[in-house]
Amino acid sequence: MNKKNRPFFYALLILIVAAIVFYPKLRPLFSTLSDEPENVPQAGPRAINVDAQVLEPQRLVEVINSSGTLIPDEQVDLAFETSGKIVAINFDEGSEVKKGQLLAKINDRPLQAQLMKLEAQIKLAQEREFRQRSLLSSDAVSQESYDQALTELQSIEADIELLKARIAETELRAPFDGIIGLRYVSEGSFSTTNTRIASLVKVEPLKIEFSIPERYAGSVNPGFPINFSLDGVSDTLRAEIYAVDPRVDERTRNVTVRALYGNIDGYITPGRFVSIQLELSEINDAIAIPTEALIPEMEGDRVYLYRQGQADAVMVQTGLRTEDQIQITEGLQPGDTLVTTGILQMRQGIPISIDNLL
Repeated sequence: MNKKNRPFFYALLILIVAAIVFYPKLRPLFSTLSDEPENVPQAGPRAINVDAQVLEPQRLVEVINSSGTLIPDEQVDLAFETSGKIVAINFDEGSEVKKGQLLAKINDRPLQAQLMKLEAQIKLAQEREFRQRSLLSSDAVSQESYDQALTELQSIEADIELLKARIAETELRAPFDGIIGLRYVSEGSFSTTNTRIASLVKVEPLKIEFSIPERYAGSVNPGFPINFSLDGVSDTLRAEIYAVDPRVDERTRNVTVRALYGNIDGYITPGRFVSIQLELSEINDAIAIPTEALIPEMEGDRVYLYRQGQADAVMVQTGLRTEDQIQITEGLQPGDTLVTTGILQMRQGIPISIDNLL
């Protein structure tokens, strides 16, 4: 190679090396410029598949669900008012008894003997008081003599009443109509005032005790009806509230409520668990939406409607709330198509496609 051609050769070699080095980086640019067709429209965002619901007026009821316990109308543990040996038990376990029925008896023979003695003495005291009164009317005796006779008569009468009261304490009688439970003593055993003889319960009617959140305390008053159900009974039963505790429980922030159920046939027994429903308020022509369709935001509550293939954000005002629905008082009209799924992906104007329309 002559000296005249050597610079040209070196320059050509440099160009070849540079082309080899930079060609991979510049190839996408050349390919884009050469392959991109003119006036080809770009594809838009893909439509989101959602479920939707056509809004119609409906009946909306605010319901409180609670649980409670059936308790007897009356219940008492029976015991004697005095101590002594049990000489008679006059009831069968699990049987019905009437108010005033004699259930058990403690030995009262010493008291009966004392009563007989006083009843004999009172006859003499009555005759003496009669004679002294007759003599006093004719001024044959002093007023003091008559007063002594009268005092003696009144003292014996008081002793007799005291003995009768003590004898009554040896008798165990039913304080109300009800069903007597199992007995815990036998004839011949010694009973004290702390000895439990049996339990007596009144099951007609039954009470239902349950709790409601404190915010509903002013909405529930005596006379308010409730529905309740329990295992083994297919029908829904009705009861009526008769008392509301005036205090709120500081631990649970609930208010205790009691209702009364007739239980006429005595079929339902106390102590059972019940599920309770209270219908507080009712709206017949409400526009209601599922709770999951509502989006709470700083500026208010928002929902999305389907309009001409796009999502349309609408601000709404809410009213009555239930477990799964919310009343809309402003912002929606019957016939609007509400988006119910894919809410977190919604944006104003985004294309949407309805899969299921309710």
